[in-house]
Amino acid sequence: MRHNRGMAGKAPTTGPTGVDPQEFLNSLEPRRAEEGRILLDLMRKVTGAEPVMWGPSMVGYGSMHYRSPSGASEGTWFRVGFSPRKAKLSLYGLQGHPRSEELLARIGRHTLGVGCVYATRLEHLDLEVLRELVAHSYQDVTSVEVTQG
Repeated sequence: MRHNRGMAGKAPTTGPTGVDPQEFLNSLEPRRAEEGRILLDLMRKVTGAEPVMWGPSMVGYGSMHYRSPSGASEGTWFRVGFSPRKAKLSLYGLQGHPRSEELLARIGRHTLGVGCVYATRLEHLDLEVLRELVAHSYQDVTSVEVTQG
């Protein structure tokens, strides 16, 4: 199985930081901060992992080792995560799993990017479907080799 996690071409330079994710969320405008707190709690409960800041604006859960098929790049990345960006919420690690397409078809209003699911507002997503997608994606990463193009 091939998983594209948005890391095409080289190993990411972004890694875990010592910043408290809650402090990061507190620095955001009120709507994004609230959406971030909901995602922080949802992903923590679903994955059983503690959130970790990756770089200045991504919150990740768990970690995994990946290697490109060519062996040209490899590294460590979070299994699932999010970033409450100003324009859209970015959700990471939710594509490329056996049931991803089925669940994304039911999740609500979103767009897809390379390795990302974007939503303008969290209220546009069905949180029960999001929980199921996060659980499925997080679990699938432990059962398959994760590679990228």
